[in-house]
This record gives sequence, C-alpha cells and structure tokens, in this order.
Amino acid sequence: MRINRIKLITELEKQDMTQTRLAKLSGVSRATINYIKGGKRCTDEVGHKIAKALGVKTEELIED
Repeated sequence: MRINRIKLITELEKQDMTQTRLAKLSGVSRATINYIKGGKRCTDEVGHKIAKALGVKTEELIED
C-alpha cells in the first residue's frame, strides 16, 4: 500500500499532530511514519493502523 504523502501531511497538520504522537497512537514506529511521509510503501496493516489513529478511513489516505 502506498499512502499519499500529501494527504498524510495535510491530515497531520489539520489535527495538529506530530509524527511522534501518531506513532504512539498507531503503534507504528516514528521511523516508519517518516519513511511513509517520504513516499515509501507500507503494509496494509500499517496503513490501517495509521488511518485508525488519525480517525479517517484508509481509503482517504491511499494514493489514487
């Protein structure tokens, strides 16, 4: 799965959430979140955890 980095960054800013806070809420390492923000792919499980922590549907974050 590839999370759209712009959508992720926008959602983080909208919620005034840091990568560290997202890591804590999602159970995903901050390094992994940083890689995803850089455009790297992630597993479906990681994508779902991030979306859940942000309170959005996974479909709202993935690349079109």
